[in-house]
Amino acid sequence: MFFQDSKRIFRWGIVNFLRNGVVSFSSVLVMVVALFMVGSTLLLSVFLNTTLKSIEDKIDINVYFNVNAEEENILSFKKNLELLPEISSVAYVSKDTAFEEFEERHKNDELTIQAIKELDENPLRARFNVKAVSPDQYDKIAQSLSGETAISLQYGEGFIDKVNYQDNKLIIERMKQIINAVEKGGWFVTLALIAISILITFNTIRLAIYISKDEINVMRLVGAGNMYIRGPFVVAGSLYGVVASLITVGLFYPITLSIKQHTADLYGGIDLFQYYISNFNQIFLIILVSGVALGAVSSYLAVRRYLRK
Repeated sequence: MFFQDSKRIFRWGIVNFLRNGVVSFSSVLVMVVALFMVGSTLLLSVFLNTTLKSIEDKIDINVYFNVNAEEENILSFKKNLELLPEISSVAYVSKDTAFEEFEERHKNDELTIQAIKELDENPLRARFNVKAVSPDQYDKIAQSLSGETAISLQYGEGFIDKVNYQDNKLIIERMKQIINAVEKGGWFVTLALIAISILITFNTIRLAIYISKDEINVMRLVGAGNMYIRGPFVVAGSLYGVVASLITVGLFYPITLSIKQHTADLYGGIDLFQYYISNFNQIFLIILVSGVALGAVSSYLAVRRYLRK
């Protein structure tokens, strides 16, 4: 009995979907807009997260050592520094490497290159490029590297010549503010778009069901149960979601293809087209589930008002 009822409900759901062609087309079109917002939010979130991660990776502080500091002590200090939980990585740049980098940066400035080569010894200092686990921890790292409580005191006073945190502090603070603002704003925009999508879909499907209110009243008069009345509309709503999902996923292919170069060229950006292709199954599943859920739930709620009369 249950199987037969389910079969009938599903069949009448398909009939309602096909019979009301104009209404179904309008509902699907509106759901495409709603699901496109969901998909766009997903891709935008990936792009922003990648960009923010790239910005965080660019933030670091430099620790410069005394010109006379022994490389053996510097490497030993590096091992101790890497044990701090706040530190993500420590990159060592030797005096020779620093000199090579200087030459590369000023390769077009012959006067500067000639002047530094006339010196008897390499005037540049070895340094660490220190990256923190979180931008919030740079202040704590800088404090541990300077002052009388510094872990560097075991290598002798003056072992560390300079920590450039104060020079970069304003930039780091602004970066932290930008990252926090974008993260909070991203959540707000995501929730707002989802709410708008639900509202638009619900109102459209409710309008579609309003056309069938006489049919619902007749079914109630002949004694049909609520599940039997509501079922075909929920099935039709789910079909709206399935068709809208297929159209939406199809639209993202040419769109991501057309903007792939622009997103890849932006600072810290990624190739959204490549991301879309690589994660197609997950994206399609998210949009499909969202479409079916939106259609089914909206239909369920829209029919409920007529069942209460």
